[in-house]
Amino acid sequence: MTTGRPYHHGDLRRAVLTAALDVVASDGIGAISLRDLARRAGVSHAAPAHHFGDRTGLLTAIAAEGYGLLADALAEVPPGGSEALRELGVRYVRFALAHPAHFEVMNRPHVVDGTDPELLRLRARAGASLRGGVAGVPAERRGDMDRAVLAAWSLAHGYATLCLSGGIPEDGDPADTFRALAGMLFAGPVTG
Repeated sequence: MTTGRPYHHGDLRRAVLTAALDVVASDGIGAISLRDLARRAGVSHAAPAHHFGDRTGLLTAIAAEGYGLLADALAEVPPGGSEALRELGVRYVRFALAHPAHFEVMNRPHVVDGTDPELLRLRARAGASLRGGVAGVPAERRGDMDRAVLAAWSLAHGYATLCLSGGIPEDGDPADTFRALAGMLFAGPVTG
């Protein structure tokens, strides 16, 4: 039985990704269905599988795209100590607020293929920017490098997540609030 829907599309991959991001933003990851996305794109139900294989492949592509966008945003911050680290955190928060569906998928490792080479490459690129920002903080202020990376990431991720969930009241520019929080975290010598 034919549906009368075309297999080919001008940019099916982008159309499916965009539709999937809309679904994640409105209904959550659980609502993702390749068949539904094909219907939205006006193509046969098999067409999205040609690009992504399956639901996991689609979600992996979304996560990889998100890490690429995040890495690009982080790469715009020039190196330079605690101020650069704060600005990396600001970029992380701004990314999460501007791309909540990407952010949601990126932070659900059980729904993506964690061995995908493109995902791994882009995740590592974003992580290297954060690690480089922490490395720019004097050792006597940051303490153990791995713990400092975890602390910086936890602060930016936690704050972004709270903003997205409505867990904290809006009190002005999230970037300014994040800068103040980051200043408190790396304000003085670390002990222990």
